[in-house]
Amino acid sequence: MTARLKETYNDTVKTSLMEKYNYSNVMNIPVLEKVVVNMGCGDANNEPRILEQAIEELGTITGQKPSPRKAKKSISNFKLREGQQIGCMVTLRGEQMFEFMDRLFNVAMPRIRDFRGTSDKAFDGGFNYTLGLKEQTIFPELNMDAVQQERGMNVTFVIRNSSSREESYDLLKMLGMPFVNRNEN
Repeated sequence: MTARLKETYNDTVKTSLMEKYNYSNVMNIPVLEKVVVNMGCGDANNEPRILEQAIEELGTITGQKPSPRKAKKSISNFKLREGQQIGCMVTLRGEQMFEFMDRLFNVAMPRIRDFRGTSDKAFDGGFNYTLGLKEQTIFPELNMDAVQQERGMNVTFVIRNSSSREESYDLLKMLGMPFVNRNEN
């Protein structure tokens, strides 16, 4: 069973991008390579169960086991030591990536209070897009009674073969990313 969003990409998005940007080769079309979901737990140094719960919640949301992340250097003001576990992350590719994106765009984002769309200004120098979510409770997979603390997360969409911000924007827009209407900015 192929993911619905992957079928949309193969059937309509590829041909639309090919016509709009006049690519000479199919291999030049921008492709969504991976989606990286990162959840920080800065207060996990006092209570290790906080990190365990964050790993469990992120695994439930993404459908893949997260890997814990360690601090790269010590910062005394934050009581942080090098090598201490302070977060978790998941890299999604293939079918799981498209399934997660479909749930994020069509189920989770509409549940955000006063949601008017995502900013179209969050592209980095490599034309990848990073989205910040304030709480994990927007995902219906989580049991609201089991969530002890609301945590934010970063979702990065890594795009390959994109040579401009506009190409990346069009790819994500065609896949269903609910961007804010540019005329309102």
